[in-house]
Amino acid sequence: MAVLPDELWRRILEIGALENTPNLLNYRDFCSLSISCRTLNRLSSEDSYWSSFLASDFPQYPVPHSSAKSLYKLCFKRDKEKKVLAHKRAVLRMESRIAEHSRRISELESLLGKEVMRLKAAASELSNLRNVKQASVALNVWQPEIVRGRQKQIIEQCTVNVKSRISALDMEVKLCKQQIATFDKAHRDETSRLHAAKELLASLTYHPLRDCNLPSSSSCSRADECNSRKKKMKTK
Repeated sequence: MAVLPDELWRRILEIGALENTPNLLNYRDFCSLSISCRTLNRLSSEDSYWSSFLASDFPQYPVPHSSAKSLYKLCFKRDKEKKVLAHKRAVLRMESRIAEHSRRISELESLLGKEVMRLKAAASELSNLRNVKQASVALNVWQPEIVRGRQKQIIEQCTVNVKSRISALDMEVKLCKQQIATFDKAHRDETSRLHAAKELLASLTYHPLRDCNLPSSSSCSRADECNSRKKKMKTK
């Protein structure tokens, strides 16, 4: 490193940072070079390079009159804070979306349960009215007195117009089935959106170092103990 003159190192840095060679050397590379030796630390801190980085990475800021590297650090810090805040907002939006999907799913499940109960009630009443209709038809033919009395009792207990009520209940059953199918489809779609939102949230909050499953010290000690036992058995 000490053999090469500063002019040659400057020329190398200029080729990487100042000339028309995009993505050859960036601010990360210069930071890495600055900790490699004193010479590169001094040369990589010159304003000409950092002015170029400042113009390419943060063009909204004017050319500095003081240290370009210091201004780049300040801009980088502000930009990082903005990105962190934007990431937090994205996570909060996704969590809010998940909560909304969960609320909507609970609402659909409640509506679906009500429609199922309504369908059961309508089907039960429809079955009873059809029994009444059959009993009224059966009265026109001869039957034993016991059976006839039972059918009369069924008819007398009914206080509504059987024909019109059966027609209304048929329509209600069809409507309930249609509503159940609609709610069921909406529930499936909302569940799919919820799973997609959870996957997006997991990707937003994923951190490779924090989320990796590193082996615990106890498991490592057990593995070392097993290896030592195997070695002892081999030596025997």
